[in-house]
Amino acid sequence: MVCLVTGATGTFGQAFLERLQGDWVLRAFSRDEVKQSELRERFPFVRWLIGDVRDLGRLRRACDGVDVVVHAAALKQVPSCEYNPGECIKTNVDGTRNVVEACLDAGVSKAVFISSDKAVHPVNIYGASKLCAEKLWLASNAYGGDTSKFSVVRYGNVRGSRGSVLEAKKIVSLTDRRATRFWMDVSEAVDLVLLAFEHMAGGEVFVPKIASALVADVIRHNGVETGLRPGEKLHERLISDEEVSRTFDCGDHYRVCDYRPDLSERVSEGFFYGSEAVTA
Repeated sequence: MVCLVTGATGTFGQAFLERLQGDWVLRAFSRDEVKQSELRERFPFVRWLIGDVRDLGRLRRACDGVDVVVHAAALKQVPSCEYNPGECIKTNVDGTRNVVEACLDAGVSKAVFISSDKAVHPVNIYGASKLCAEKLWLASNAYGGDTSKFSVVRYGNVRGSRGSVLEAKKIVSLTDRRATRFWMDVSEAVDLVLLAFEHMAGGEVFVPKIASALVADVIRHNGVETGLRPGEKLHERLISDEEVSRTFDCGDHYRVCDYRPDLSERVSEGFFYGSEAVTA
């Protein structure tokens, strides 16, 4: 199995490479030459490719001979995206479209896009860009036919990821004591992507069953509240109201799709999956 991972130097990318190194032939695609240099010793059997998802030609070359793709590259920091919306769109929307085109041209059999809870009822440019990227990704099944299948995994905050409040070395601001978020380990994110590869038929959104918690409890911070930042939600959602009619309970995860998966039940009318229902 030959796999290309975009955004491979990020938290998820590194965990994915760690899990699959030695089992799959891995190509790591990112624009960060410094991190690639640092990671070569840790992942000696990975083929490292410098490139940007904004560059369709480079992506086409990277996808040549690839069986499956994990698209993790994105601009992710909400304040940065709010201040640089055009750059956010170029990477998260136009870049995703480029990955799709490269996958279709190369005849990639399966491609999984990593989305975010912020794509559900978005209130900021990052969430809106992820929503657009999801739509582009899923619609590509119309062009892939029986050759290329495209599915999405959507989850919340990853504990210990780059930029996480849990990784901060200094006192961090708490924007609102009522704020809640979904939390998961990066290993769970890798599990979800592998589950998607195993079960996808094309067109699904895979959503994990994960815990949520008050941000104040997670960071145990007792400082002064600063107020919500521009583009920041009080609570997050992982499944939208409009998706409920197509959502199935598959045991350890939910699946949003147009068919009934084996051994699953459609969720009840009025189903709600929001972080304010604190579970941790």
